[in-house]
Amino acid sequence: MSVRTAPVYKMKELNNLFIEMTSKNCNQRCSGCYIDFPLKKEVKDFISLDLVKQALTDTKNENIYCIYLGGAEPMTHPDFNAILRLCLKRSNVCICTNASFLNEKKVRFLKKVEDEGTNQIFFKLSIAHYDEILSDRVKYRGNFRQNILSLKILSRYNFTSVLSVQNYYNLVKQEIFNNISRIFNENNIKGVDIQVSPSFPICEKEQHYEISPSTDCMFGRVISTKGVYACPFLVNDYRGRVGSSFKDYSKSINAETDFCSVCAVNNEKIFAIG
Repeated sequence: MSVRTAPVYKMKELNNLFIEMTSKNCNQRCSGCYIDFPLKKEVKDFISLDLVKQALTDTKNENIYCIYLGGAEPMTHPDFNAILRLCLKRSNVCICTNASFLNEKKVRFLKKVEDEGTNQIFFKLSIAHYDEILSDRVKYRGNFRQNILSLKILSRYNFTSVLSVQNYYNLVKQEIFNNISRIFNENNIKGVDIQVSPSFPICEKEQHYEISPSTDCMFGRVISTKGVYACPFLVNDYRGRVGSSFKDYSKSINAETDFCSVCAVNNEKIFAIG
């Protein structure tokens, strides 16, 4: 029996810079989250402002279209506003959030921050179903309503947002699009794209060997407190580490993890918005 090896994915261009603001700090505990949260509640693993500055300096010659502020919940970071302003000077910024911090006052403030420069702030929110009860079972209680409320507020301030639907129930994509669009129309929500992502991990090991024409690792890298990683799924997994900093990092990765299977089967980017 021949042994097949995992394919090698090579980064084509660094268009998306992901910043893991924190790997363990979140104010919610979604049952469907891919993060393995510690039993200890207080974990101080926030990325430093200096490390973000260094990453931006080291990638100054890269064609970065968008910087993603992600992690467990990026808006728990004590220096969130400072990092946001710093990144906006470089490119567009996408805030990947559970939406629990997005009230009227916060969104109004973020609009003022966006208006300070020429780059845009995008938002990426997430649910698991177009039905509130089924979605909250995978996320946190109240997640669905909080997301819809936040999208209404973001829409009023003319922000562009992405609603990622984690397809935990393996629904037909068109069914998801139709029902989410109906909800948007009922709530007068505009300027929101719908992105359907697979539940994870869902794949068998033989699917590791499928090659996808477009994955996040082909167009992006993540900076965290522990170095540079191929994608947000693999932060803190030694198999996804490609360097200590952007001064010297690898543009190739062996796609050998269960998460790599998810990306291969999905056949498109999961974390990037464009």
